[in-house]
Amino acid sequence: MKKHLTLLTALALTASPLAAQDLTVTSFGGAYGAAQKEHMIDPFVAETGMNILFEDYGGGIAEMKAQVEANNIQWDVVDVEVIDLERACSEGYLEIIDQSVLPDGDDGTPAAEDFIPDALANECGVGNIVWSIVFAYNTENGPGPQTIVDFFDTEAFPGKRGLRKRPQVNMEWALIADGVAPEDVYQVLATEEGQAQAFAKLDTIKEDIVWYDSWSQAPVLLNDGGAQMVQSANGRIFAAIQEGSPFAIGWDSHVYDLDVWAIMRGTPNMEAAMEFIKFATRTVPLSGMQDVAYGPTRRSAQALLPDSVKQDLPTAHLDEGLKADGVFWADFGESLGEKFNEWLLQ
Repeated sequence: MKKHLTLLTALALTASPLAAQDLTVTSFGGAYGAAQKEHMIDPFVAETGMNILFEDYGGGIAEMKAQVEANNIQWDVVDVEVIDLERACSEGYLEIIDQSVLPDGDDGTPAAEDFIPDALANECGVGNIVWSIVFAYNTENGPGPQTIVDFFDTEAFPGKRGLRKRPQVNMEWALIADGVAPEDVYQVLATEEGQAQAFAKLDTIKEDIVWYDSWSQAPVLLNDGGAQMVQSANGRIFAAIQEGSPFAIGWDSHVYDLDVWAIMRGTPNMEAAMEFIKFATRTVPLSGMQDVAYGPTRRSAQALLPDSVKQDLPTAHLDEGLKADGVFWADFGESLGEKFNEWLLQ
């Protein structure tokens, strides 16, 4: 069943040969989805007259896999975290995109030069944003953790920790908190000993963890007291702060990555899907993602950002963070996912 469906109907249905089609675009909802709707979805509808069904999901590749294997494609375009992209592409759930047809930047820079390198690194996607997974806390509860070591210190910082229920990032954070240098994390995590070390460190806070599935739940946990600190996409906390919530973001050991627009393998709307991606990754639509503190993947879009905004973006804190390794998670995601689920039951 499709969920959280929004039907956006254009007035000028004859504005484009694509206008008679419906296109299903899937992303992460919340303030992020609202920004995409404002800066990408609505302008595309206005320009083409196409109908867009805009859905949200919780991430991962399970739903993509199910649709492709059942030959029941319900989505056309999907926003994919790069940490999942390598596996989704290599296992055949996404179409290969002809990146050579992407438009130049508004300043005339060819797309291949305008996009940051990571944005076009995988043939199945076109970079949409640079974002990060950070930790955050409610300042009304007093001083909060300043480092990822603090986040794992239940004596100095008691209370519940809200974590997304998947091994990605949790495993990396556990190793860093246990003294592994960030540059060595994936080398260590590729070993049985390193995986055991990560789970052992997670054991030290296991009784204090509140698990959640969707990024939208992280600020809710802080607001209602369900957790004293949370793991979150940085834009979720930024949006809550903008709305008046007394939250603070910790950038130490943040795990940054990109999201891309990708096309579901087997979609009957390949041409329309590609037209949407070409539009959504233009200079101006990408610059609009500053609204939720995500960095644009085109240099021409970065040039449009005011200096007052840039410090709220992950791109201002890269030296404090770790780049998520999508190739590692393509290789180890399935096996570590199974081990993680077994660990949850212990």
